[in-house]
Amino acid sequence: MQTPASTTLSDRDLSDKDAAWTVVSDVAREIDPSVERKVLRKIDLFFMPAMVIGYGIVYWDKAILGSASLFGMTSDLSLSVVNHSTSPPSTDTTRLSWATSIFYFGMLAGLYPMTFILQRFNVKYVFGPIVMAWAITCAATAGVTTWQGLFVQRFFLGFVESVIPTGFMTIVSSYYTQEEQALRQAWWFSGTGWFTIIGSALNYAFGQITSGALKRWQYIYVLAGGLTFLFGLWCCVMPNSPMSAWFLRPDERVVAVERLRKGQTGVRCQKIKLDQVKECFLDIKIYLTAIMMAAAYTINGAISGFGPLIVSTFGYNNLDSILFQFPVGGVCVIFIPLCGYVASRVPNSRISMLIACCLPVIAGCAMIWKSKWGYHPTAPVAGYAITGFFGPVVSLIITLGASNVAGATKKTVMAATVFVAYTVGNIIGPQLVNSKTKDQHYPELWTAMIICYCITVAAAVVLYIALDRENRRRSSMDLDESQRDKMAFNDLTDKQNPYFRYVL
Repeated sequence: MQTPASTTLSDRDLSDKDAAWTVVSDVAREIDPSVERKVLRKIDLFFMPAMVIGYGIVYWDKAILGSASLFGMTSDLSLSVVNHSTSPPSTDTTRLSWATSIFYFGMLAGLYPMTFILQRFNVKYVFGPIVMAWAITCAATAGVTTWQGLFVQRFFLGFVESVIPTGFMTIVSSYYTQEEQALRQAWWFSGTGWFTIIGSALNYAFGQITSGALKRWQYIYVLAGGLTFLFGLWCCVMPNSPMSAWFLRPDERVVAVERLRKGQTGVRCQKIKLDQVKECFLDIKIYLTAIMMAAAYTINGAISGFGPLIVSTFGYNNLDSILFQFPVGGVCVIFIPLCGYVASRVPNSRISMLIACCLPVIAGCAMIWKSKWGYHPTAPVAGYAITGFFGPVVSLIITLGASNVAGATKKTVMAATVFVAYTVGNIIGPQLVNSKTKDQHYPELWTAMIICYCITVAAAVVLYIALDRENRRRSSMDLDESQRDKMAFNDLTDKQNPYFRYVL
């Protein structure tokens, strides 16, 4: 019988291991199911509403650019250039494309350093100040007067926001079991859908303003900055881990940690371990997850920056074009949590649902591209609506990444790498919108989207095969089950811990 290598607390400094050891021992305790449900409910009530709002604001303040461009921002900041030497005059929106993309260059620059800082230091001392800086940066957009100034502002906005999605991924994996993570990751990511609807309604309301000291697009950014500041106040009281969760009683903190033992994913270790960094960059499943994220999120880069502009070419006025973001948001609001719920109830259903959700996106892109646009057409509008299934696809990718990695530092690197891929997709997306091919229905954009989602499906199939094969190999091993509970909080990676099982 094989007995995996293990160490006792005396063999290594406690800081080298999971902080869970401060409240539990290496022997599993029985947990009263009613107490566990109460603890889970308290954790949900503290984190989920605020995280939905927080990530909704993350999504909204990027998507504002698409609506603001309809309210005079493009002309005020010279984001579009009209060439009157051609007949008829042509419009070049390259600057608008780069204004969308440069946000993600800022995020790209911030992801690894910000995420490592979040692991190394107390959560509230990182999240609180950074979100406050984000609020100021967002509101400051209203003071920008040139397109060059907007580029600088967008870069720094992306930099400070970079810690939010990676932080949310690691927080959920530190408080919830593998089975519970699918729904909770889906809940916070569903903020994209809620704020596609809420944000569009607010943008529509500001579009009614005809007077005032500021222009319509400036009011939108000031409001977004104010809401972000309120979210920042919550971040200032965020606990560092379940062991220090002030909203739980001491005995409930023990339950909050003990319930995570079975999944072998650990809770929190603030020491950065270079061996886990190396392992992460040599792990094929990290690259497959990143490929899926980059390919799947390319469509968001195009829709968030150019969605209302594309819909306006269907013969709708500027305000009506904003309202057509509602169906996209509605798809996200309904299907992101629904897929999370199914994944939490049906074992190993994540990848199959991911593939299924790719199909409506492919169909929607084909409908927009190949149907007749005319005046108030039905087919392209319907196709545009069902592209909202990109939301459930990305949510499931996040869940797969977070649930299939153990080891605090490896979780950190995984989260940052997945969202580096996210930024790549968002940088590429806007560059595919070529205003010169509007009469041909932007063929480069929709062809690229279809190819990207075919790549996502292919990578998902390969990931399923790889994870299933590894689970079968581990199940065939003759392990000493008495060691399982002792291994749970040693801050081992998924590869180092033979008791770890991957979710499909």
